[in-house]
Amino acid sequence: MTLHPPVSLSTCLPLSPYLSLYMSISRPLSVSPPVCLSTCLSLHLSVSQREPTVDLLDSFVDHWKSITNYYIETADDSRPVKQTEIPWRLRQMLDILVYEEKQQGVEEMGSCLEYLLQHKLLETLCTLGKAQYPPGMCQQVLLFFSKFLSQMQKSLLQLINVYRPVQKLIRLCALPGSKTEKEEAQFLLVVCSRVKQDPHMLRYVLELLDQPAARTPTSHQSQLCTEVSNHIAESPLPTNQSESFASSPVQSEASTCSPVQSEYSTCSPVQSEASTCSPIQSEASTCSPVQSESSLLLCLLHLTKSQRGSVCLKAYQSLLLLAGLQSGCSGEILAHQTQLGELLAGRLVELYSLLPLKSLDPAELHSWPHTSWSSQFSRSSSESPASDHMTNFFCWFDFLDHLMREAPQVLAVQVAQCVHQSWLVDVLQTQLQHTCEQVVLLSTSILCATVRLVQSASLLDQLIQFLLRTHTLTHLLLQRCDHISDQISMVSLSLVDELLQKPHRDILDVLVLKNLQSRGYLSPPAAGQDDRLTESNEDSDDLEEDQFFFSDSLFSDSQVLLPPPLCSSSSSAPPLPPSGLGSAADVVNSFLCLVPVQVRSAQLLQEGGYESYVHDAHTLVTECKSLSQSWDWPLSLPPSSSGEESNFFEGHLLKVLFDRLGRILEQPYELNLQLTAVLSRLSSFNHLLLHEYLLNPYIHLSHSSRSLFSVLIRVIGELMQRIQQVSNLKDRLLDTRRHLLGLNHNAGLEHLTLLRGIIVLEEFCKELAAIVFVKLPLDSPGPALTHLDQR
Repeated sequence: MTLHPPVSLSTCLPLSPYLSLYMSISRPLSVSPPVCLSTCLSLHLSVSQREPTVDLLDSFVDHWKSITNYYIETADDSRPVKQTEIPWRLRQMLDILVYEEKQQGVEEMGSCLEYLLQHKLLETLCTLGKAQYPPGMCQQVLLFFSKFLSQMQKSLLQLINVYRPVQKLIRLCALPGSKTEKEEAQFLLVVCSRVKQDPHMLRYVLELLDQPAARTPTSHQSQLCTEVSNHIAESPLPTNQSESFASSPVQSEASTCSPVQSEYSTCSPVQSEASTCSPIQSEASTCSPVQSESSLLLCLLHLTKSQRGSVCLKAYQSLLLLAGLQSGCSGEILAHQTQLGELLAGRLVELYSLLPLKSLDPAELHSWPHTSWSSQFSRSSSESPASDHMTNFFCWFDFLDHLMREAPQVLAVQVAQCVHQSWLVDVLQTQLQHTCEQVVLLSTSILCATVRLVQSASLLDQLIQFLLRTHTLTHLLLQRCDHISDQISMVSLSLVDELLQKPHRDILDVLVLKNLQSRGYLSPPAAGQDDRLTESNEDSDDLEEDQFFFSDSLFSDSQVLLPPPLCSSSSSAPPLPPSGLGSAADVVNSFLCLVPVQVRSAQLLQEGGYESYVHDAHTLVTECKSLSQSWDWPLSLPPSSSGEESNFFEGHLLKVLFDRLGRILEQPYELNLQLTAVLSRLSSFNHLLLHEYLLNPYIHLSHSSRSLFSVLIRVIGELMQRIQQVSNLKDRLLDTRRHLLGLNHNAGLEHLTLLRGIIVLEEFCKELAAIVFVKLPLDSPGPALTHLDQR
């Protein structure tokens, strides 16, 4: 009869004479009964006297010869490999290798492993897998390599008879029409996991053994980024960018310098690492960074586009494993000897070019929620990742952001620079400067979303460099906060609001503080400080005596209603020298009294005063303080140079904000909300100049200068004139407020914009009063705006 081994070697442990007998008959053989008892006993004695390692080696060799004999004896080349005993033979060989290593320890090399290396079995398997004979052989080879690298404890990738076959097998991955994506992704993940355990193996899998240690000058990085980005089309609409990406320099170089051809034509596998090549071969070796991309990195990037979620996920994880290498010079190798940054940025450009701009909703874009890159693999099958281009783009952006947070600094900076050049400069800047309002609106919305979603310090640096250090673009984006299109104005204000929430000192310095540093908004102290105080005090008295701004019935028990102090009160901070008149309570009262009694409507619905904003103001001030805590802002105001400057310019940002605020009574409700949100956030920062300029109603302004308080006074003056034309003002305001709260759906259209503007103005003044209350101690004897909590 014919005996076939029914189980794998791992089920037969520990080793015994019967297992040795099992090894010796692992090839099918015929046993003719009856068998003599003496023959069995002699066979048993002879087997028991043999060394186990000899039995393992014989069995290992026998399995291998069975595989090679299949190609000699079989003429049927159409029979699938799964219908042969080759898969079983490979599993047995792997079991023997793993068992041998466990028996002899990791430090020793067993005879079976020596046989595999000396006879280049891995090389032969790669050749068989490439030939796909029998059909499906490549899949079996990938499975064998994956299990071999993952189950063997020894570090083997540095051996030439291991890393050369691994390199060749990597080149067989991600080929057009491949049916083994699952096995390829698993194999590449195992390779990257091995590199993660032993980072010095990175050069072996990237084929960088003959490369110089580094090509690290910064100028070379920027030149490389520029050369790659020049191949990406600069088109106002991203629909034409995918064609240029398809002919990227990496692909064109890979097509002219095939790594497989170079491998077989220049160096024999038998040659050692120290073997020299001819001058022609040495000249061709300059393509090896491209060879690495055309193998491991390009394969991984190709697999990220797979329609199978499990394949994509493993490709993403493999890229993160490589980019997250922290030991040694791994970061320098990936940054300076590969084109990883260009490839990742190129994929972002490719996904951006697929966005259907004509059908996108700008509001949905700029408010896009944070989408983790891994969330796309947990969606239902009905929601295909390939069909949702917006999700694909933002998931890839989040993946790059996550990769840069995990990567070494040198690699994170290089990837961020490539994103800056390839996407921001070459693609997005062209669209931001486009004449079509729809293109401007959509590109600004996407930029707003990316600023909100970014968390990597390196990528944030490049975004700030792009937005605030490109002078023409910065000026253009700030001008659009006051654009003729309300939609463009609103999304531009949203962009500013998102920038102010980022932990980057340059944002406030460039947008606001550099213009306030001279304090040119103050009038020259020609008449002396006493005159200034007297004049400011008279102005304050005049304001309180005006029947439009103050009413005794508003505060019956006290001048101003003060909620209980919060735990963040700065009353413990030592007071600084005053620069104007009024205590903290005076400042709070100044903002509350701005809106005349005739147009106040909050009390008609029994809504709270400014104390209802205290909790939100406390949250906002805390957020701003945590952002600026490490920025080392000065503890005292700089000297004023108002006498040296004839004209003060508040800066482009504050100019458009004040201009917009001056038209709050004639602007859409949503735009006013966004405008006041930006001003409130600016007022919440604990910088002395911002306090003085935005929240001090008692400073004496120079000629042609304006502050937040002075702009509000002008708005109130205009308001008192315009309400003369509105009949039944109280009732109309009450109906409008109910409509905004969703309590009334029948608000009239007449004067609706004006009535909404009045309500926003009233609430904004209460919000500013709440911010002052949170930031300043109410029992401060002097003017409050230089009394700051500098904790």
